Amino acid sequence: MGDRYNIHSQLEHLQSKYIGTGHADTTKFEWQVNQHRDSCASYLGHYDLLNWFGIAENEAKARVRFNLMEKMLQPCGPPPEKPDE
Repeated sequence: MGDRYNIHSQLEHLQSKYIGTGHADTTKFEWQVNQHRDSCASYLGHYDLLNWFGIAENEAKARVRFNLMEKMLQPCGPPPEKPDE
């Protein structure tokens, strides 16, 4: 029984530390937002990908970086309205 408690506490710790791990109450929209933000952050962190995007879009690297950072605000559009309970 002690092992089971330990596993659950470790999982809860990971979920509180890393948002992208999700939990049972994560909605589809929240999961998609986390995936898009993780992808944009990865693109910003890899200089070669930034260069490739700049060449593919015929834009300056600074403009590509700015567009990716802007996209991180609401990558999937505005959140859906939650039904009243």
